[in-house]
Amino acid sequence: MNVNGTENGKTTLHVVLEDFETSKVSGWGRRHQQCLILFCCLTTALSMRACMGVALVAMVEHTANTTQVEYNATDVTVVHNVNGSYVKVPITEVRTNMSSMETFLHALLLIPPYPKFQWPKKTQDIISSSFFWGYMLLQIPGGQLAHQFGARYLLTGALLINCVLCFSLPWAALYGGWILMAIFRIVQGLTQACLLPGVHTILGKWTPLEERGRLAGWAYGGSIFGTVLGLTVTGFIASSPAGWPGIFRFYGILSGIVGSGMWIFGADTPAQHKTISVAERRYIEERLGVGKKKHPVPWGKILRCRGMWAIMSAHIGQAWGQLTFYTEVPAFMDKVMGVNIRANGVLTALPYLIMWFANFFYTWFSDMLIVKKILNVANTRKLANSIGSVLPAIGFVVLAYVPKSNIYVVETVLIAICIFKIASNVGYHINHIDITNNYSGTLISLSNFASNLFGSQAPIVAGFILTDVTSEYQWRKVFYVAASFYFFTNLFYVVFGEGEKAEWDNPPEDQDDKKQDPSEMEPMIKEDTTKKQ
Repeated sequence: MNVNGTENGKTTLHVVLEDFETSKVSGWGRRHQQCLILFCCLTTALSMRACMGVALVAMVEHTANTTQVEYNATDVTVVHNVNGSYVKVPITEVRTNMSSMETFLHALLLIPPYPKFQWPKKTQDIISSSFFWGYMLLQIPGGQLAHQFGARYLLTGALLINCVLCFSLPWAALYGGWILMAIFRIVQGLTQACLLPGVHTILGKWTPLEERGRLAGWAYGGSIFGTVLGLTVTGFIASSPAGWPGIFRFYGILSGIVGSGMWIFGADTPAQHKTISVAERRYIEERLGVGKKKHPVPWGKILRCRGMWAIMSAHIGQAWGQLTFYTEVPAFMDKVMGVNIRANGVLTALPYLIMWFANFFYTWFSDMLIVKKILNVANTRKLANSIGSVLPAIGFVVLAYVPKSNIYVVETVLIAICIFKIASNVGYHINHIDITNNYSGTLISLSNFASNLFGSQAPIVAGFILTDVTSEYQWRKVFYVAASFYFFTNLFYVVFGEGEKAEWDNPPEDQDDKKQDPSEMEPMIKEDTTKKQ
């Protein structure tokens, strides 16, 4: 805050504010605490998404002749016998030789044997994709809810609802069949739709520009770590005495713990945090220029903002490339390369784990460029986004021509794609906050909706191209399409992207309030100067 200290006896005010301005707020602070909580939120949520694919492998009896959908599997369980094969027996027969307590525990799926379901591939795909039906539906409303009611309430509610739903999923599968399980997943998607808008809204109030890359990048590192956790821990739980029901109970309990932590320690703004120091609060608020009043979302100005459309373009390209990487690359590895990467948990998780570590470098690097004024904010974001788009595009092309069955070359290319693509986290992904602190949740809800809308078409387009899944030539077309999306959406972002805060972020009323603050403090200032005399 810059106040003229030479008139109306305001020298004391000038000195006090100057002390705040020059005071160094270093070390662990409440802003770091908030980012740690957001990291845990994203880790938990992404783990719950990633675990479903592994969980279905443990839940389903894989037989070549399974063509009919079982709407309810309460009358059948599949037991692993001494010969290593599965035999079908009624649940009532399994429970015949159990005591009343064991029967009760088995009915709650707390003790083995755990049932297996005869769900065909199409049914499994419905269960896997049902989450995203709900997730897409509430994307834009999620940003509005975060803006109006506060992200703390929204994130806490989402995590606690996911706690109950995830913990109850085994019972839904057993007693309601795949339909009830899909409904539970839809509701999970509805609640998690507010996740990114909520996280972005809090980051918009807590991350000064000089630390934005590190703080926001650290928080969003949870989305990577959550994928690693979901792919590795899930397999261990499924093979443990807890069985596949233990997978959902683990993530349900984890969601409850993190949700409680958000409620106890989270805060929407520095002003609402109970234990933040005066110096840290002033440090954050003065650098962000956060308004005191909540204003309606300026939809017209947002939709006319060139920077918002540039962010949306980059987000679409990243979503298309990511869906291709997650869904199509494993199939390419299996059908063309002869390597079932999904069957090896280490090979599956290793690229994501290295990507998580690379994230720390990019967050530090982007902040260094801005703080040392090597590049301005806009050019820093464009450089990071170009690294996260152009180099993965090249990686896709290389992947189409790698030698068959050479797992070392393949894994190296996959790791390289992951290392480069994560740079976009400090590119377009936090560019929303650069443009607006007060409406960053609204902006990311718009871009996330558009990216999911377009990105979800990537598997469909790949299906039209791949008339023969063993054809290397057709797979090259799939990878060329993904590379083109990466390249041209990034080009649009580089040409039209912005880094300056929009003029509509802080309405004139807030500026007027700030101008009145010195006059409100004038009586106290005069009293201080009188005492000195």
